[in-house]
Amino acid sequence: MSGALLEVKDFSVVFRQSGRETLAVDRISFDVKKGETVAVVGESGSGKSVTGLSVLRLLPASASHPSGEILFQGRDLLKLTEQEMRGVRGNDITMVFQEPMTSLNPLHTIGQQILEMLEVHRGMRGEAAKKRVIELLTEVGIPTPEERLGSYPHQLSGGQRQRVMIALALANEPDLFIADEPTTALDVTVQAQILKLLKELQGRLGMAMLFITHDLNIVRKIADRVCVMKQGKIVEQGPVEEIFKNPQHPYTKALLAAEPKVQPAPPQPDAPTMISTDDLKIWYPIKRGLFKKTVGHIKAVDGVTLKVRRGETLGVVGESGSGKTTLGLALLRLISSDGPIVFLGKPIQSLKFKAMRLFRRDMQIVFQDPYGSLSPRMSITDIVSEGLRVHQPKMSPEERDQRAAAALKDVGIDPATRHRYPHEFSGGQRQRIAVARAMVLEPSFVVLDEPTSALDMLVQSQIVDLLRDLQKKRGLTYLFISHDLRVVAALASHVVVMKDGKIVEQGPAEKLFKSPESSYTRALFAAAFSLETA
Repeated sequence: MSGALLEVKDFSVVFRQSGRETLAVDRISFDVKKGETVAVVGESGSGKSVTGLSVLRLLPASASHPSGEILFQGRDLLKLTEQEMRGVRGNDITMVFQEPMTSLNPLHTIGQQILEMLEVHRGMRGEAAKKRVIELLTEVGIPTPEERLGSYPHQLSGGQRQRVMIALALANEPDLFIADEPTTALDVTVQAQILKLLKELQGRLGMAMLFITHDLNIVRKIADRVCVMKQGKIVEQGPVEEIFKNPQHPYTKALLAAEPKVQPAPPQPDAPTMISTDDLKIWYPIKRGLFKKTVGHIKAVDGVTLKVRRGETLGVVGESGSGKTTLGLALLRLISSDGPIVFLGKPIQSLKFKAMRLFRRDMQIVFQDPYGSLSPRMSITDIVSEGLRVHQPKMSPEERDQRAAAALKDVGIDPATRHRYPHEFSGGQRQRIAVARAMVLEPSFVVLDEPTSALDMLVQSQIVDLLRDLQKKRGLTYLFISHDLRVVAALASHVVVMKDGKIVEQGPAEKLFKSPESSYTRALFAAAFSLETA
């Protein structure tokens, strides 16, 4: 390990809560040399993110380290004072977190947040700082960066927020860049751009990367070496090419073999229409000047016409910011829109809040960011059973708790953990809890907004199988929003491709995947294919 920039030696992490001790990381050792990329892969809850957070000493007070040391440029980070660590964070080591919405300040514009980083660490101010912010936003692929300086995090798509986080992390050209699922929220074309960008920056700056991910296709694309984690231990590590060609540990073999089965729900041409819309529009006014005069519109969804038949899965794919999530929210009447929306044969576009409540049990959603959609003040059983309290008020507390436990078991969460809180679960586990919350009401129509984006491949396959089984048993209808074309191919019977708020192509999934007609669709599929075969 001599000559390494970062050395993790015999390192352990224990969390203590309510008198219980949980061993999250168990005597792991690895190193990262200057200019190289080391990937850490494993299932949800394996200790990947805890390892990354430990390097920057960002774990909560409930964490302790019964063994080991973390050496950065020869200094043990575990022995530094908090003031000394502040000098390391942001300058020498930076990190992009898994959930950008919780990492960005909702009260400050993205321009202010990057300017603050440059001012605190580099003393940059005025026009020079503004110019550097625009350069950073351009580098990470934010369109019209000058106009986006005044945007708040909630005004950006999930993928755009992730790109802003990468710009923040790279602002001070660190020696070590820790990336915790940095491409989770990104579509395949932007994934390819970001991975290329990181490699270019790494070559220019001599920057090392600790890359935490569940996506083996990305590991193959970007990493030099890989550490495979399971239940807090590193079960196998070595050069990427060697691990992929000749894995030794059974878990590594299972991880490499995991792939969602392509068994989409068959098309139902004679089934009744579950939900439909015609020429749906969601335009946001752009206002300028003293009197806030409307000078134009952001056309988030621009004239979309579609219908989903009962028992089918409609896949919606496209780049970040193409309008996929906005479309899903509009169909559920969670945001305002123009154009008719018909659900189960009944127009719902003009219904007020109270009238819409009658439909809420039948139409549910799993959001892209589970941490942002799960209340940190509620236990998991309370979160999952909240809908039952609203829609089935006569159900007893005991029965609600039993239903919540059964729903958690269905999605692979141990019901014995249901009295814990969201922060005690990994990102992938929180995503499964979000699925359980939607399914506990036994809806007929579910919008799935990137429900597998935070999950490793093994759990992805399990969740896809679960969604497929639930669809068969209950006759569910899905609107499946995703940038992961493998998962869309596994579930969707019909696919819609969106770009700039419009549908550029749609049709039966089998036909579309085999012979896309639009040049944009072909480019989207080509990017996904290049990631998988790199």
